[in-house]
Amino acid sequence: MRVRGASLVVAMTTVASGCARPPDPAAGPPPVPAGRVWRALSSAVTTPDRAPAVLTAEDRRRLTRTLDDYLDDRPGRVAAAVFDRATGAGYTYRDNRHFLLASVAKVGILAALLLKAEAARRPLTRHERSLAEVMIRKSDNRAAQELYAAIGGQNGLARVMHALGAGDTWPGPGPYWGVTRSRASEQLKVLWALSSPSGPIGAANRRLAAALMSSVVTPQAWGVSAAASAGDHVSLKNGWLPARVHGGLWTVNSIGRLRSDDHDLLVAVLSERSPGKDTGIATVERVARLMVGALRREPRPRREPRLGQERRPAEGA
Repeated sequence: MRVRGASLVVAMTTVASGCARPPDPAAGPPPVPAGRVWRALSSAVTTPDRAPAVLTAEDRRRLTRTLDDYLDDRPGRVAAAVFDRATGAGYTYRDNRHFLLASVAKVGILAALLLKAEAARRPLTRHERSLAEVMIRKSDNRAAQELYAAIGGQNGLARVMHALGAGDTWPGPGPYWGVTRSRASEQLKVLWALSSPSGPIGAANRRLAAALMSSVVTPQAWGVSAAASAGDHVSLKNGWLPARVHGGLWTVNSIGRLRSDDHDLLVAVLSERSPGKDTGIATVERVARLMVGALRREPRPRREPRLGQERRPAEGA
């Protein structure tokens, strides 16, 4: 990711306090066209030139029809995005509204923590590393709250997201990181920042992030992992929350990376208003399998892709 160093330094050295009460998540930012979201994703990161493998218009229509047919019989609503760093192919589905992130917000907190340490030219302290480990591997909320405060809370995370090209992510105020709102394609940018050699995070911290996200405790290792093939290296983080703003219906999210010899897939599936956690998990996993299956059928190109070369898909097409 080509991000100016000065922007990241400003993002990580400016700390501001948030509100003292929880926000009303329903009063979030207005929806924007999915095309704008995808253009932002496509222009945020570049890697050495290589002809991308682009899903055809018919491929997109077929995948969209398949997802529509499945979700027509499911409660709640879903948005999703996938990008294959190995082929340059990408796809977004209903990616024009924000969803509560719940514990998926912890991935952004981790990215901000690593960038803060790198701006100070130091490794994580033993305490920071311990908090990061339980925050990601066990989804510990107290650790997340402490680290959220350490990175500057709402404003601190917002500055980092903006610097990473994820400016349509809206962090929660005060200690309420769990009501951060974002789009599926925005979460691909965070995953890219945590994994790309051309991104702003150094190799040692990228390895740390990968180690944490690939060792999530077994009861929490559902989600995009359901789309993995035999031999894939899987790293992920999930979020789940009975959302008060939706009358106690469940927000269930999963983001992660599926890496093999032929594919390097960044995947995000966000959902809300499921009647139960298990229902939400089943929906998220099926959507992930359908999207990943479509991209795995793409031929591997001969040259390294540039994310900005990927053709922007129309919303749900």
